[in-house]
Amino acid sequence: MLDATEATHAAQVTDTSDTAATTARSDRADDASAPTIASLAPRADFPILAREINGKPLAFLDSAASAQKPAAVLDAMNHFARTSYANIHRGAYTLSEEATRAYERARKNVAKFINARSARELIFTRNTTESINLVARTWAEANLRPGDALLLTEMEHHSNIVPWQLAAQRVGAEVFYTPVTDEGELDLAAYEALLERHTPKLVAVTQMSNVLGTLTPLPELIAKAHAVGALVLVDGAQGAPHLPVDVRALDCDFYAFSGHKMLGPSGIGALWGRAELLEAMPPFMGGGDMIREVTLAGATWNDLPWKFEAGTPAIVEAVGLGAAVDYLRQLGMERVHAHEQALTTYALERLRAIPGLTIYGPPAERRGGVISFTLGDIHAHDLATLLDREGVAVRAGHHCAQPLMERLQVAATARASFYVYTTSAEVDTLAEALERARAIFAL
Repeated sequence: MLDATEATHAAQVTDTSDTAATTARSDRADDASAPTIASLAPRADFPILAREINGKPLAFLDSAASAQKPAAVLDAMNHFARTSYANIHRGAYTLSEEATRAYERARKNVAKFINARSARELIFTRNTTESINLVARTWAEANLRPGDALLLTEMEHHSNIVPWQLAAQRVGAEVFYTPVTDEGELDLAAYEALLERHTPKLVAVTQMSNVLGTLTPLPELIAKAHAVGALVLVDGAQGAPHLPVDVRALDCDFYAFSGHKMLGPSGIGALWGRAELLEAMPPFMGGGDMIREVTLAGATWNDLPWKFEAGTPAIVEAVGLGAAVDYLRQLGMERVHAHEQALTTYALERLRAIPGLTIYGPPAERRGGVISFTLGDIHAHDLATLLDREGVAVRAGHHCAQPLMERLQVAATARASFYVYTTSAEVDTLAEALERARAIFAL
């Protein structure tokens, strides 16, 4: 599946002229009109970007997997761990009270970032995966019955497929999938037909594909789902780091995201849900802090959001996520999205000039900063290894989206993904490294 602007080309470009590619690269270098896109955030804020890999400056193009951390986040976590660390909600001493305030302040910060009505609707989890599993285990088991339907899409990450398959198996429900078009977008006519035919209890859909970068039309999808009585869970793992998110304006019912993709640490994520839904759902796990009272005969549950936060949480990591949200808010999420769209537009132009390279997904205006591609018959893992020699870090594999790989009829792709610290010079480095890979494989 080629980028839309190449729809009239063959499925794979077969210009084998290395001389032509070299000339094109030289012309690009001499073209005074070629855009120079600086990083949105000061690169000096990200200590790891000063590294060299194999003697080459690091070009980190794998932010869709996990983003790098600015010093502000690292410093906030370090300061908290050095000065105020203690367990929360339990101690009547100064350190515990300070830690509790810091943890709950981070919750309010993250809730505000997505425009939640109240911080009590924001549950801290380990990541998007745990957030989705929480809903699939608690809401699903309380509300699904044999024969009920769930509607997903072919472009979902495994974390938004497998939990629903397991939930359906437990109760005897069925899972259906909205297909993906040849342009890498959701088939909206098929989506409407599936809604009408199966009247699902819940629709689970990504905000942005981690493989294709496709931006799904959430307002339309959510409105149509609600019209047939379905709830909607949004996988915001690729949305929250890159787009302005307003859960009230979206009118979704659940929204899941991860800290490590949005400049925060790993091991911390969040689930937002409508308060009335969360109130009605049973706990996800049992243990300390999620209870109001325990007797040998039974237990009663704590208030939201603590009902869903059993055991000692990731306290330092929550503080780090709060700092990451501050950093992103200072940059401005509209500016983050605009920066990535400019980079994506430039990268698509740059990569399309490489003979033998196939790009998957929609045009820049309908995608985020993610580009998946193959180059001739070079295996994606071999290609990533060659790029690493040039200091370029990209992802290779099925990207936890095997059903989508099957739809694309490929076993794996290489994937470059951009963020606030990415520059057009790094895109140029990627393109030049790909051209050298062509030469090595004599494509």
